[in-house]
Amino acid sequence: MSRRPCVVQMLRCAPLLLLLAAGSCLSEELNSKSKVCANVFCGAGRECAVTEKGEPSCLCIEQCKPHKRTVCGSNAKTYRNHCELHRDACLTGLKIQVAHDGVCEKKKKDKVSASPIVCYLADRNELRSRVIEWLQSEVVPDGWLSKGSNFSDILLKYFQNFDNGDAQLDSTEFLNFIQHNKSAINITSYADEENNRLLRTLCVDALIELSDENADWKLSFDEFLNCLKPGYNPPERKCALEEETYEDGAETQMDCNRCVCACGNWVCTAITCDGSDKLTTLEEAEGTDQDMTEEEWTQRVAELNKHQETAETMKASAKEV
Repeated sequence: MSRRPCVVQMLRCAPLLLLLAAGSCLSEELNSKSKVCANVFCGAGRECAVTEKGEPSCLCIEQCKPHKRTVCGSNAKTYRNHCELHRDACLTGLKIQVAHDGVCEKKKKDKVSASPIVCYLADRNELRSRVIEWLQSEVVPDGWLSKGSNFSDILLKYFQNFDNGDAQLDSTEFLNFIQHNKSAINITSYADEENNRLLRTLCVDALIELSDENADWKLSFDEFLNCLKPGYNPPERKCALEEETYEDGAETQMDCNRCVCACGNWVCTAITCDGSDKLTTLEEAEGTDQDMTEEEWTQRVAELNKHQETAETMKASAKEV
């Protein structure tokens, strides 16, 4: 009798046997996991798993159920449901809580978060000190058989080198003189190099203002010498507003623009206000509640500095009396 039909029958039954065996193993694994993890609580976003040693271990959930109940996390990120939020918290190691149900709202950019770039008294004085230190290092004392060079000689040499021929240094020529020595201008009050370059330009203007007697924003050699004379102590000017004086670094706000007192002048940002991001201003504090146009804003800044000039004139007149 042939055994071939029996062999064929066994081959036909093999897949079924394998499936039954796999199902049996899976059932045993689930039963084992249920027993090991029966009294283990893993918390939101985690699930209990059995290690190779047969011990319980809490791991991040591999996959959440697909039901949809959108929530917004405290990290401003939208999640499909609570499970996805807690799973993300587990995977990233961050503490994320449910802020509210639904999609997260996009935050509007705050136009008034930045202050204007200004040269404070400390910045101006630091730049001046570095330039003086650099010039003093080039002074050569007189020798037995040779004539040296004093501070005025060194300054005159640079004045003539950077002057365009009109016997005066404007802000561009003064800046070129400053930039001749890179170590002297290495003022980095800001993280952005572009802002630091602007800072140096503003501080050059502040230095010119120190000794610009005729207010033409140009320095003759005598004014240039007075500006950088080592024994000269620059005055610490204050800003004036509404018959009050303000220290260097004081701030005020006009609509969405921020103004800062720097080297005796009010310096403001130039943001066009749309009314949605308006801040409390000096006018509002005094009862005025009107929006400013760009032209009115420019006029207001001019008024701030006019107050400053008037206060200084009155102060000078009082000293003369």
